[in-house]
Amino acid sequence: MIKALFTALLLPLSVLAKDAPEPGPDGKYTLTAPGITAKFVAYSAAITNLIVKDRNGVDRDIILGYDNASFYPVDPNHPDYGAVPGRYVNRIANHTYELDGTRYFTEANDGNGTLHSGLNGWSRRTWNVSEVTETSITFTIRDENNSSAGMPGLVLGTVTHSVSANSWSTKLKAKAVDHRTPIMLTTHPYWNLDAFANPDTDLVLNHTLSLPFGARMIGIDPNTQSTGDLPKVAKGSINDFWSKPKQLGASINDPAWVGNCGTASGCSGYNNQWIVDREAADEDKPIASLSSDWSGIKWDLHSDQAGVVVYSCYWMGGVNELKASQGGKATNGFVQRNGCVAVEPQDWVDGINHPEWKRLDKQIYGPDTGPFESSISYKFSTIK
Repeated sequence: MIKALFTALLLPLSVLAKDAPEPGPDGKYTLTAPGITAKFVAYSAAITNLIVKDRNGVDRDIILGYDNASFYPVDPNHPDYGAVPGRYVNRIANHTYELDGTRYFTEANDGNGTLHSGLNGWSRRTWNVSEVTETSITFTIRDENNSSAGMPGLVLGTVTHSVSANSWSTKLKAKAVDHRTPIMLTTHPYWNLDAFANPDTDLVLNHTLSLPFGARMIGIDPNTQSTGDLPKVAKGSINDFWSKPKQLGASINDPAWVGNCGTASGCSGYNNQWIVDREAADEDKPIASLSSDWSGIKWDLHSDQAGVVVYSCYWMGGVNELKASQGGKATNGFVQRNGCVAVEPQDWVDGINHPEWKRLDKQIYGPDTGPFESSISYKFSTIK
């Protein structure tokens, strides 16, 4: 099936368009399975809604997004809601890297660095919809040479989202056709497990996070760019989610809270990556878990990726409107700072600039290598 999809990507878009599946009346594609409903749009291959039941059996849409499907491409804030960023996710320090003796320069759209491959990355494109069933949807993209500045060669990408009982899974695949190039993909959902309905708070500081294999991190400089350091996470420190689960806001009074995710901007909370250090015997265990005592909703994240980025929405400025199904007494209808958290499994951020990390075989692909492949799965349950 994947080979056929890559072959289809070589065809003109006009050939594909006439047979493209159609979305529902709301402009979204809806997948359903026992205990879960998920909706998607072709723009950025994004998930827009994810509905599960809380401990009392109430349906909660726990993903951030918009009711208006047509707003995603024109959103001036563009937080990558639910997107699949690419072809190289997250940051490239100083918007440059070297590959096979050639120095490449990428778009500086994050200070002096590059974020999600610049302003024409995969999270800012409308993908092709190749196949839709009641429980899965497949998106494909043809990414031409240098369509994102500094990204050489043609890359063909495929994303398949699927749902099963109480689970949302994503398969990511990308093939470099004619040139060696960086490839690193993930999904970018933002979570509020209370669906903003908690009458006491519209923030996620009460959400409990566990990163059981995260005893090391990617070191960052004041501008949140990688330094090459791989610091250990001290037990009991602000970044310790490995020794035991703790609430996202548990360290809010720690002097390190402000600046923890970048001292230059005064970023408070989290916008950091934890390394997943696990043995083969632990591969079936979740690399992260998130839960809310108020709603009782919990997910366990399973992935083959070697790192997890956690971003606690410091830069949300009260301008992103909630969906009609979300909100309660504590909200003003907009997402506030610390009102959400993104948890993104991905390989080591900026590994293309740190050959000493020995991650290049996981981040550089070419016509003579296999494709990039990764799986991500969220399994939902409730706690008492």
